[in-house]
Amino acid sequence: MLAAITWSVSPEIFDIWIFSVRWYGILFALPFLIGYYLVAPMFNGEGRKREDLDTLVLYMIVATVVGARLGHCLFYEPTRYLADPISILRIWEGGLASHGAAIGIVIGMWLFARKRAAYSFWWLADRIVMVVALAGVTIRLGNFFNSEIYGTVTDLPWGVVFTLANEKLPRHPTQLYESLAYGLIFIFLWLRHKRFDGKPPASSQFAIFLTLTFLARFLIEFVKLEQGGLDDATLPLRMGQLLSIPFILLGLYLWRRSSSRELKTS
Repeated sequence: MLAAITWSVSPEIFDIWIFSVRWYGILFALPFLIGYYLVAPMFNGEGRKREDLDTLVLYMIVATVVGARLGHCLFYEPTRYLADPISILRIWEGGLASHGAAIGIVIGMWLFARKRAAYSFWWLADRIVMVVALAGVTIRLGNFFNSEIYGTVTDLPWGVVFTLANEKLPRHPTQLYESLAYGLIFIFLWLRHKRFDGKPPASSQFAIFLTLTFLARFLIEFVKLEQGGLDDATLPLRMGQLLSIPFILLGLYLWRRSSSRELKTS
C-alpha cells in the first residue's frame, strides 16, 4: 500500500425517516445563498431593484440544475438517456456536468437580460461569474464528500483512498484540485472587480473566468478518471477536455477584445 490519506467520511450528515441531509446538497445550495449577499451590494450600488436580484437567483438555480443535468445526459451518456428519456428527470440518481451548467447559466442570464432593458448581458455576466467560481469551489467539495469524480492512481503523499467507493489504492483528489483552482479564480476576479471600483471593462471578467476555469479543467482532466459514456479511447482527448476547448477559445477572444477596448479608452 502506498502512503496515502484514507477518506471514509459518510456523504450523509443525518437522516430523519425518508429525509436525508447530505454534504453535497448543502454545498450545492451554499453558493446561491452566499452569492446573493455578494451580488446584492452591486445591485444596490447601481440603483438596481432588489426584486430583480430575487428573480435572477431563481433563473440561475433553474439554469444551473437543468443545464448540468442535460449536459451530463447528452455529453457523457447519450445512448442511455436517449433510450430512456424519462430517466433524465431522475436527478436524485446523480449525474451533473459542469459544462452543461455553464451553458445553462449563460442561457439563463441571456433570458433574464432579454426581458429587462435596464440590464445588459455583459453587466450580468461580469458579476455572476464570480458567484459561479465560488459555486465551483463548494460543489467540488461536495463531490469529495460523495467520494466521486476522483483521479487516477498516484504515489504522491496527498493521494486519497476513497474507501466508500471501494477503492484500495490512493487516487488524485481531483475534486480538491478543481476546488482550489476555482477558489483562486474567485479571489482574482473579486480583487479585480474591486480594482475597477465595481466597473470592470465590459465582458472582461466573463472572459477571464471562461479562460482560467476551463483551462484548469482541461489540465486536471489529465489525472481524472474517465467519466463513462463517450469518454473512451476513440476520442483524441477526454470528453471534459474537448468540451473545455470552445470555452477557452471564446474566453481568449473576449479577453483580447475587452483588452483592446480598454486600451483605446485609456
